[in-house]
Amino acid sequence: MNYQNLTGKELTQIKTLGQLKASGYQPKSIKEELRDNLILKIKRKENVFEGIWGYEDTVIPDIERAILSRHNINLLGLRGQAKTRIARMMTQLLDEYVPVVFGSELNDDPLAPLSTFAKEKIEEKGDETPIIWWHRDDRYTEKLATPDVSVADLIGDVDPIKAATLKLSYNDERVIHYGLVPRSNRSIFVINELPDLQARIQVALFNILQEGDIQIRGFKLRLPLDIQFVFTANPEDYTNRGSIVTPLKDRIESQIITHYPKSIEIGKRITAQEANVKGKPVDKIFIPELMKDLIEQIAIEARHSEYVDEKSGVSARLTISAYENLVSAAERRLYLNGEESTVVRIADLIGVIPAITGKVELVYEGEQEGAGLVAYNLIGKAIRSQFVNYFPSPEEKKKAKEGNPYVIPLAWFGEGNVLDLEASQSDKEYKSLLHAVPGLEEVVTQLVSKIPEKEKEFFMEFALHGLAEYSQLSKRMLDTGLQFKDLFSSMFDMGPGDEDDFEEDDL
Repeated sequence: MNYQNLTGKELTQIKTLGQLKASGYQPKSIKEELRDNLILKIKRKENVFEGIWGYEDTVIPDIERAILSRHNINLLGLRGQAKTRIARMMTQLLDEYVPVVFGSELNDDPLAPLSTFAKEKIEEKGDETPIIWWHRDDRYTEKLATPDVSVADLIGDVDPIKAATLKLSYNDERVIHYGLVPRSNRSIFVINELPDLQARIQVALFNILQEGDIQIRGFKLRLPLDIQFVFTANPEDYTNRGSIVTPLKDRIESQIITHYPKSIEIGKRITAQEANVKGKPVDKIFIPELMKDLIEQIAIEARHSEYVDEKSGVSARLTISAYENLVSAAERRLYLNGEESTVVRIADLIGVIPAITGKVELVYEGEQEGAGLVAYNLIGKAIRSQFVNYFPSPEEKKKAKEGNPYVIPLAWFGEGNVLDLEASQSDKEYKSLLHAVPGLEEVVTQLVSKIPEKEKEFFMEFALHGLAEYSQLSKRMLDTGLQFKDLFSSMFDMGPGDEDDFEEDDL
């Protein structure tokens, strides 16, 4: 019998220590497991971290090198950069099953027992010692570091109730109640937000990482725990609550820096994968690629905004939540108007403001402006950035000798005409209003190449938003939608609350 060739089902039929020895099993550390299985996957050209996008040439090679080096790992990066997901996916590099002495608190390897319980059990029963099989999905422990975490939580403490029940002296090792770390022996142990762990608690990890022993209330136990540690942390200057103490940082062999998606395409792939649109009538809602680009562009603008705290970061959860709200805005319109299908509109972006305001941490100036206004401005900046990818800059065309293609629709607004686009308007009314603006359809058909027929009105509305962002038109947010009118006439016709519209351009 060759242990390496046995299937998971065959392994679970092995019930005793004697049968395990006969199978040819040899103890292997968790770091060796991870290393050996990673080597196999690399040789087979298999993707180790399925669904992690944008890290193929940066973070993932660093993680693979750390695993090959048998290192403990610290993933350092801003929020929403898939640090915890990567740690959870490392379980896929473990053996499917490993044997454990039945009843052992420390998940003892039957051929390399650590605990007194396992040693006494094996001495008593010999080859008849019962064993169980531990699946790789269960070999993962995660602890969120908070200021109230104690040494007893992580390492352990003396249990007086156990001592009284078993009638044992406090000098007996069996009165110890082990914490999360010893109970995670032969597992991947993750501590999230490591800087939030109090310094004195971080110190308790020194010996486990380096020497492999633990000390509990005067007990000095030589327990060479077999653990793959993975820590996650935001950059230390992000929070005033704490930092990683230098000796602990020194004992974590590999520190890997994560990052946000480096392109809109990668961001769109992540958003499409993570957005929860299950149960929504997505087959009836058409979303142009430009709208998906705009969602990602909002996050990019937020990461560079002077009103958003750069040290805090802008999580990928912003685009995911924004995409879900966008779909819901179109879904709501379907139900309101009893329509069979619809195309999302630029005006639907107003519905993603709640997804933005809770995901960005504002600096003092941003707090003064207000989260809602900053979010509205970020949408405007995203439109401005994407506008020049499809249309010529209105500022440049205004000075061009060959003529300004936007002159006819701008002249219509200059005559005092106003356009109100409401979020709940039926598709028929929406299209009718847009086509009522002279020259707007021609701007789109002449300047945007190969535009699908169903996206024509979407691009017509996009053109209006772009002209507003380039200060050619006035755009005002209404309770139920948006209003476009001539920029100069709006300055002389400011109603109550209109003053804010002009402050937005200065943000």
